[in-house]
Amino acid sequence: MALAATLHKVRMNISDLHRHYYQEHHVTVAQHPSETDTRLMVRLLAFMRHADPHLRFTKGLSSNDEPEFWLTSADGHILLWGELGEPSVKRIKQALSRAEAVVVYSYGGRSALEWWNKHADELTKLPRLQIYHLADPQPAQLAQLCARNIDLFATLQEAEVQLTDGEQNIDLQLIQWR
Repeated sequence: MALAATLHKVRMNISDLHRHYYQEHHVTVAQHPSETDTRLMVRLLAFMRHADPHLRFTKGLSSNDEPEFWLTSADGHILLWGELGEPSVKRIKQALSRAEAVVVYSYGGRSALEWWNKHADELTKLPRLQIYHLADPQPAQLAQLCARNIDLFATLQEAEVQLTDGEQNIDLQLIQWR
């Protein structure tokens, strides 16, 4: 029997000082059985950084043909395609052929740096691509906020993110690789 996804009820109160976006979002996020708490929380962080009333999580790990999240126009055109981790260059190029912009959130230690070092020359030549990296130990700190019911308050200013769940406070610094 296949394992079922774990559902997380999430409330995100987002204050994005750079974009002047101040909204509260309520989402239910399915955590695939193979998805770590760290990956789930990086997914939520990426959502907060691009928050929009039309931004949606997709099937993610359950689908090879969809990103982790996307922003679509009313006519179904993909405005933003969001990936996590270390996607292949081929996958990024395919995403760029379907979307106006692609963003990748890399996280973790050595494997992420090796991925970037291996593909940096090719990735820096691609248009409409942004790549952000969340260096250690930040992903592990972020995972500590994971729960079945998550209530987050986020203040964002460019590459800096301050998160609190009312008990824990975390300051995150994203490194822009591209």
